[in-house]
Amino acid sequence: MTDITASPEAAARAARAAGPAPRTPETGPEGSNVPVVIASVAVLLLLASLDQSIVSTALPTIVADLGGLDHLSWVVTAYILASTVSAPLYGKLGDLYGRRVMVFVSVGVFLLGSALCGLAGSMLFLILARALQGLGGGGLMVLALSIIGDIIPPRERGKVQGVFAAVFSLSSVAGPLLGGIFVERFTWHWIFYINLPFGLLAVLGFASAFKPLGQRTRHKIDYAGAAALSLALGALVLLTSLGGTTLPWTSPVILALGVLVLVALPGFLLIEARAAEPILPLSLFAMNTFWVTSVVGFVAGAAMFGAITYLPIFLQIARGSSPTLSGLELIPMMAGVLIASNSCGAIMRRTGRYRPLLIAGPAFLLVGMLLLTTITPEMPFWRFALTLGLVGCGMGCIFPVTTTAVQNAVPREVMGAATAAGLMFRQVGGSLAVALFGALFAARLSVLGGAEGLEIGPELGPQTLEGLDAAAREGIAQAVTQALHPVYMIAAGAALVGLVFALMLKELPLRGQGPAARG
Repeated sequence: MTDITASPEAAARAARAAGPAPRTPETGPEGSNVPVVIASVAVLLLLASLDQSIVSTALPTIVADLGGLDHLSWVVTAYILASTVSAPLYGKLGDLYGRRVMVFVSVGVFLLGSALCGLAGSMLFLILARALQGLGGGGLMVLALSIIGDIIPPRERGKVQGVFAAVFSLSSVAGPLLGGIFVERFTWHWIFYINLPFGLLAVLGFASAFKPLGQRTRHKIDYAGAAALSLALGALVLLTSLGGTTLPWTSPVILALGVLVLVALPGFLLIEARAAEPILPLSLFAMNTFWVTSVVGFVAGAAMFGAITYLPIFLQIARGSSPTLSGLELIPMMAGVLIASNSCGAIMRRTGRYRPLLIAGPAFLLVGMLLLTTITPEMPFWRFALTLGLVGCGMGCIFPVTTTAVQNAVPREVMGAATAAGLMFRQVGGSLAVALFGALFAARLSVLGGAEGLEIGPELGPQTLEGLDAAAREGIAQAVTQALHPVYMIAAGAALVGLVFALMLKELPLRGQGPAARG
């Protein structure tokens, strides 16, 4: 086993110098069907990421059926919390016991949670089932990215990672649309039941295509580190999700969560420094590639979630688009993600370089966010679409490139933990940004609405606007637009920070060659 505790960069250089690893049944056996593996894990990734957003449009119907309006936010928070906490654990367990086994575990938990969500007869039951579903969903996301590192050389990995980035981004827009369709055509239960047939088909395809290693090694599980990390992440997600919305920032619960974060995080670092097989090896932070891509992923996640979360508000309230149309109007951003991610994959495969791409990503994101600070209700759609396309290009350059760079740099023994850490930083960055942006947007909207003599409440929606006169609708549209401008200015600042850190990246040659070079 590679010694990662002394010098991870030296271990990674030694691994690259040694050439490609032997073709074992887990790293890419001759019996494995790589296209089927990729398709299967892409479907599983789509299901897991869709369930972060698909319930949003169904929540009013769910509340009308089950009641429990005061616990509404927990239907979303429970899933995000559980998936964020479980992702690093699955990453490390996949390194220790094999990703094939952990995929079966995570899929089983996810599908069980989906079935229970569909059967829910009360709001409490649904919230608990969503938490169980999230415990499986967090594993699916990190294992999907790690499995590609097992079966495809780094130089050819960027294109597949780009497809996965497009799947993740597409789900953020498609989730609310699909949720609305299922509610209108069927019942809200089917937004959960639909996972069962697709999940079973995907896992059967994966089981037949991805061959096991056939070896077992005794390991020592870092239970203390897992518990401390779960406490720290759980408290942080709850703090950012509930603070300023469900509960005041000065409430005892929010203050207690803040104290728990401040205690659990240093405790986790102390535990990891002494653990024999840590959940997140601290030696990874000594690697330039790891810490630089972690920072870039964190700020990019913040900017991405900020853009996606508040753009539908602008489209529906300020521009008067229907919920379905507002989802369709976000397609240019997804097109940008798809084009950029696939282009980056092809460039990495051909040149073996990724540093220029990681610099281009935050640059695109910076320009796109600056343009979003100039949006108005009257702006032509082509200009709005071009702006979204630039934002999408930024995300499409960042997410697949950061994952490929990390997996290329770290020893294989910690690839799952490193991949999970990148996903964790992205999720936490998004959670913190949504909380910050939400508080800023609400405060600005209240001030601007008051200046115009308008009472803008939290229940404001497209239906509410229908009962107002033209002057009131125009005033609200202008207030919403102006309240969003500082949100995107902060997102632009985050993109600038990402650009500065991307310039610090020290590039390592990508291992492996494309088919043309091998031929």
